[in-house]
Amino acid sequence: MPEVIFAGPAGRLEGRYQPSKEKSAPIAIVLHPHPQFGGTMNNKIVYDLFYMFQKRGFTTLRFNFRGIGRSQGEFDHGTGELSDAAAALDWVQSLHPDSKSCWVAGYSFGAWIGMQLLMRRPEIEGFISIAPQPNIYDFSFLAPCPSSGLIIHGDSDKVAPTKDVQGLVDKLHTQKGITITQKTLLGANHFFSSDADLLLDECADYLDRRLNGELADPRPKRLR
Repeated sequence: MPEVIFAGPAGRLEGRYQPSKEKSAPIAIVLHPHPQFGGTMNNKIVYDLFYMFQKRGFTTLRFNFRGIGRSQGEFDHGTGELSDAAAALDWVQSLHPDSKSCWVAGYSFGAWIGMQLLMRRPEIEGFISIAPQPNIYDFSFLAPCPSSGLIIHGDSDKVAPTKDVQGLVDKLHTQKGITITQKTLLGANHFFSSDADLLLDECADYLDRRLNGELADPRPKRLR
């Protein structure tokens, strides 16, 4: 898969990019866990999600947030990282102007960034949010959440306790016009130490069902 360097708000950003053979294929961006706690685009879950989308014909990108690997800049507590994600989507879209839709998948810190990107970009029609941390990060910006998606977490997660994730899901369930699918993996911790394969299977099943027209309310397409 091609290694790429593209312009970000704080300097160059390093990524891995796999274009689809179809000009109008949807785009998928995968966002990694917290940069200050070892998170990179080479995290196994991020890597596996990248290939999950790629195998289904998406044009796919994962990248290092600022200050990680060969990406320039310094950690910016989420504000700059959201700008990085927006710049990454801009870059892919500039190469694929015929692509009309996009998905975003994020793990932990990346889930928080991904759901903020979702609010800013109307072309994002689906999301996968793995082990989000509403006990640490403010998700009140999801008012309302504009797209249907999957929230998946483990019931033994001590970093993002189940009760906090459940509170986020319950809040989103009250919104009309979207469908939030929740999966709780029994015995799984925040790192899915023994459950990474099951996690990927659940994410792939969700994506396949969405691509078949399930698990989302039919509604008018948001315009970019």
